[in-house]
Amino acid sequence: MMEALDLHGERAARRGNPSFVWRAGQGRRLAMILKWGLAGRARVQHILVDGCGAGMYVRALTPYADAVSGIDIEAEHLALAARTAPAAGLALAAAEALPYADASIDLVLSHEVLEHVLDDRQASAEIVRVLRPGGRAVIFAPNRLYPFETHGIYWRGDYHFGAIPLVNYLPDAWRNRLAPHVRAYTAAGLRRLLVGLPVRVVHHSQIFPGYDNVVRRWPTVGQWLRRATYTLEQSPLCIWGLSHLLVVEKV
Repeated sequence: MMEALDLHGERAARRGNPSFVWRAGQGRRLAMILKWGLAGRARVQHILVDGCGAGMYVRALTPYADAVSGIDIEAEHLALAARTAPAAGLALAAAEALPYADASIDLVLSHEVLEHVLDDRQASAEIVRVLRPGGRAVIFAPNRLYPFETHGIYWRGDYHFGAIPLVNYLPDAWRNRLAPHVRAYTAAGLRRLLVGLPVRVVHHSQIFPGYDNVVRRWPTVGQWLRRATYTLEQSPLCIWGLSHLLVVEKV
């Protein structure tokens, strides 16, 4: 099935690629999800992975809830998720219309999804709607201040896959012509999606990449990058990180 997926073409440009393998970067993010999402609890009743892709985080979160569900808009990804996490409740659905009752979920994970949806404000409202009071959403989303646009760009009508430097530093009009397929958020822009919704911000920071590919090719360089940039996460220089980590609690 992996061979049939469009990993570097138009579909990937619009929707992005999920995590197909579990590496150190995913493990590091899982630790953040557990720390901020569970809020000291050993387990909860119901976790939802909003945009579950191939199901890697669905499977990883299974020990921490009585039930773990996942939705995705791509049927091919859901078929992979069904193999990865066969006990999970999976649904083909859009983030703007979650097929769950009000106040039914304890933890929602939105992992690099909001940048791809048609209506990120509506998708954010849906996350809050399904959360129980006291429940938390853990949101990862691209940081506009990261020096690379990791989703590729369009140039003269053709999509070019890869990490392109400095695109996100351009004025909106220019940036959106090169990358009309994906959003990148300032800290204020991401939090603006939640204005007027019944949540409070528990934590908001920026995090750097896992560097798994670099470590595999050049172990010494990769380990140095991890030490250096993960130290920056504890300083104001975290604003240059790859992704926002935004945690909100329903009130």
